[in-house]
Amino acid sequence: MSYDCSVEVKVKYLHKVWKENQLEYATTTSAGLDLRACFDEESIEIEPGDRAKISAGLSIEICQPGIAGFVFSRSGLGAKDGLTVAQGVGVIDPDYRGPIIVFLLNTSNERRRIRRGQRIAQLVFQPYHHAQIIPVAELTDTDRGAGGFGHTGKL
Repeated sequence: MSYDCSVEVKVKYLHKVWKENQLEYATTTSAGLDLRACFDEESIEIEPGDRAKISAGLSIEICQPGIAGFVFSRSGLGAKDGLTVAQGVGVIDPDYRGPIIVFLLNTSNERRRIRRGQRIAQLVFQPYHHAQIIPVAELTDTDRGAGGFGHTGKL
């Protein structure tokens, strides 16, 4: 099955790491583009529990209305090394033109090293909706109501 759900995105490369690499999908069905660590040092270290501000060395312009960029952790880096995107998911608004910065959080108990050019996160483009905000005095009732975390059980 073949389908095209692509979106035009202009990329401005800001660091020499991108002279050796291009922002591209690893496979034809990859959902995310790998962002790379762009700093001048050979490597940096992140202590357990600490965060590191890492430039992805590029800026983007999303050319389709209703689409934003979302920066997710790389599954291998998170699962194997405990390095995750610090805020969970980073959001790149379509009108943002500045450099993409990734904050990595070391959730492991060991110091971790990031090498210049290493793949550190993935960029996924997704649609979003603006909510029409309607102030009300009451909300409609549901079976769940205000039941919070875990109120429906464990299985």
